[in-house]
Amino acid sequence: MKKKVLSLLLATACVFSLAACGSKKEDSNSADSGNKKEDTLVMATNAEFPPYEYYEGKEVVGIDADIAAAVAEELGMTLKIEDMAFDSIITAVSSKKADIGAAGMTVTEDRVKNVDFTNTYAKATQVIIVKEDSKIAGPDDLAGKKIGVQLGTTGDIYADDIEDASVERYNKGFEAVQAMQQGKVDAVIIDGEPAKKFVKEAEGLKILDEAFTEEEYAIAVKKGNDELKNKINDALADLKDSGKLDEIVAKYINSDSDQ
Repeated sequence: MKKKVLSLLLATACVFSLAACGSKKEDSNSADSGNKKEDTLVMATNAEFPPYEYYEGKEVVGIDADIAAAVAEELGMTLKIEDMAFDSIITAVSSKKADIGAAGMTVTEDRVKNVDFTNTYAKATQVIIVKEDSKIAGPDDLAGKKIGVQLGTTGDIYADDIEDASVERYNKGFEAVQAMQQGKVDAVIIDGEPAKKFVKEAEGLKILDEAFTEEEYAIAVKKGNDELKNKINDALADLKDSGKLDEIVAKYINSDSDQ
């Protein structure tokens, strides 16, 4: 009887031993999957911001998409783009759900508390869109008005500084423009290049000559990830020296200006 019990215990031990070996094998596969992920550069963006990022069919294209793809190529990686709400991008980078954030993003004091930024890769302006018959002629005339902005953008941030203005926030830039067309807001503050697209596609709107602010765009990386930040800076420098960076910007902005 004792021999049978001993044999049963040994057999059970072998089963658990094999199961343990199986678990280790699965862990090894998981590690391999992790290594594969290291070859992918995940970019968080908001594809509602032409010409920097927008959909062409089912594909996200634009200045940021092309620059990120060129950077990934320089790093020997493959780019993967994750489209999300603009105000979710920094959280995605901070929590490692994305490696970088590229969405026409300006470096601000609030943002650098949560992420680090690469060197500047493009310059831009925040502009004011109004109806053609609007009495608003410049930034000073925005006092006391209803202002439409895209949630989480620098236009959103700076609009709070306008005296006695009420700020209406929208998830997408074109929603703010639609709200103005419907008389819900008096003006929209948004980045210059998307503004050109919106005004071109809508009747009775114009962009004021005087810019609201001038700013520079950079790529967000996780706080303290100096290794990735430095690699991207080196890649951006190489793309700038080779003329590739200017070529990408010109591909989208110059063609828009000609239309």
